[in-house]
Amino acid sequence: MRAELTKRADYAIRAMLALARSGDDGPLSVRRIAAAMDIPARFLPQVMTDLGRAGLVRAEGGRNGGYRLARTAAEIDLLEIIDAVEGDSRRVSCVLRGGPCDPSGECAVHAVFWTAQTGLRETLARADLATIAGRGLPPGVGRA
Repeated sequence: MRAELTKRADYAIRAMLALARSGDDGPLSVRRIAAAMDIPARFLPQVMTDLGRAGLVRAEGGRNGGYRLARTAAEIDLLEIIDAVEGDSRRVSCVLRGGPCDPSGECAVHAVFWTAQTGLRETLARADLATIAGRGLPPGVGRA
């Protein structure tokens, strides 16, 4: 079983890490974020727009403009970042057939996979950006 991020979520997390690590050094431009985090600059504006819409970053205009975190890094978790660019990532189709579950009810493994997805979302919600940016592990999250 694989749990992978989409490119969009990957770029969003990396951009947020760059902002968290920049501290009070002023806003970061898309170009600086892209260069620092090895993100294709052509995709980053759309990602930053999604993050702004979700209230995670704020844009500052002008010659020295760019992006800053809208809240402290400790108040932002990985689940918020992922949901900002992907929406609610819980699977709505059947894991057995790839379509809707059985019309008469849920498939045999629905509850098991729903519980697993819920557990993953709870773990991501406990992983705050400040801890991750400092390369630490959030409480309750172990190493693989």
